[in-house]
Amino acid sequence: MPVDFLLGRHVRTGDERALEMARSTLDAMAAGGLYDQLGGGFHRYSVDAHWLVPHFEKMLYDQALLVRAFLHGHLVTGEARYRTVVEETVGYVLRDLRQPEGGFCSAEDADSEGVEGRFYVWSIDEIQAVCGEDAAEAVRYYGVTPRGNFEGANILHVVDPREPRPDAVERARRRLLEARDRRIRPGRDDKVLLAWNALFLDALGRAAAALQRADWMEAARSSARFLLRSMRRADGRFLRSWQAGRAHHRAYAEDYAALLEALLTLAAVDDAGWLDHARPVAEALLDLFHDDERGGFFTTGEDAEQLIVRPKDLDDGATPAATSLAASGLLRLAALTGEDRYEEPARRSLGLLGEMVAEHPRAFGYALTALERLTAPPLEVVVVGDPADPATRELRQEVAARLLPHGRRRRDRRASGRGGPHPSPGRPGAGRRSPDRVRLRAPRVQGPHDPSRRARNAARRGVGGTGTLGTGTEARSRWPGCRRPEPRPWPTRRR
Repeated sequence: MPVDFLLGRHVRTGDERALEMARSTLDAMAAGGLYDQLGGGFHRYSVDAHWLVPHFEKMLYDQALLVRAFLHGHLVTGEARYRTVVEETVGYVLRDLRQPEGGFCSAEDADSEGVEGRFYVWSIDEIQAVCGEDAAEAVRYYGVTPRGNFEGANILHVVDPREPRPDAVERARRRLLEARDRRIRPGRDDKVLLAWNALFLDALGRAAAALQRADWMEAARSSARFLLRSMRRADGRFLRSWQAGRAHHRAYAEDYAALLEALLTLAAVDDAGWLDHARPVAEALLDLFHDDERGGFFTTGEDAEQLIVRPKDLDDGATPAATSLAASGLLRLAALTGEDRYEEPARRSLGLLGEMVAEHPRAFGYALTALERLTAPPLEVVVVGDPADPATRELRQEVAARLLPHGRRRRDRRASGRGGPHPSPGRPGAGRRSPDRVRLRAPRVQGPHDPSRRARNAARRGVGGTGTLGTGTEARSRWPGCRRPEPRPWPTRRR
């Protein structure tokens, strides 16, 4: 989460120190034993100062948050090795954690055959026997020694984090993975948890759009349909956990907030119709969990068992806090729909964090990105054109392949009274954030009976429509409730 914030800060302000901190962190995670060098995916955490020896358990939420971080790292820097991490980690989840119904398992255990890490470690003799003529290069690249680095065996790691993977090592990796698949696997926790699945759904949708992976996008749609179909009661109340065909336990605030974020991402990168599912989730989040008196979101719903003290989840830990997720999602929804009523609960929730964020910023990584959304005018990207037109698809891909800032710094317009973050008192637009808007149109000549023209007109009336793209920003689509941009020359930017 802090890595995402650092990358966003670099994009927004050009801060090179923020970029270097993010790159150093990504490189160290991808090169160490924290990352499964053969099968992809990240172990839960490191137990040493060198990030070499992990606790070998794999958690779904780690895959979700790190796919997003490495994807953004790739979009900002262009580094192919970050894309490789994204592809291998998504591949691991889809291969080893996906259930036939569409949900994703929560975790894989650390041990097999009663020994932690046995599934993942190697002796030099095993590598030489499996890899043949590529063994010497694999031994060098992965830092393998006769003595080992973990209880007499070797945890594979990359000696030089910025060295591209040689062809010989790639061949050796595939052979080692095939050999490892014949070992006894660690146990799998097959519970499907709503919040964790929603976090991965969000990351999967972003990665599918940015890297043009239609198969990943279909997997994201399947996952979203499963969550909406199988993880709520007949009355619409979402449930937290699903296992063996049955869902249990009322969902918490983090479940609703993470699902809101995921559905908004799908509305931006796939189809605007997902917004029809996001709105009820936001309304239920406010109805069940929002503290109307003091602001913020309670962990449990008002329909849950009454506690002596009803807690609030404020700081970001291994997963984002409900407060951070809810604030981010509501701000995005406000920007997408133009409905300011979603912004005020987010503003009050972030206000609860106050001095804690300044004193302990690493404990509020996700909240910091939400604060950026709140304090900077949103950057809106509108792609106009027939969705089937190659020119429109090219424009959409151009947006998806960039990490765009949550907002842009703007000059203080109090003197002119033209709106913005600090308009003059009493002037029109006072207290509202005026967006920067970029409008892109596919170069297409349209006659009065062009189908794409009819589709756009229907969308403007609130019938149908298609989503628009945005990675790390709000992309306004043509759905009911959205303000229609003023006619201007194409493309243009309003400032």
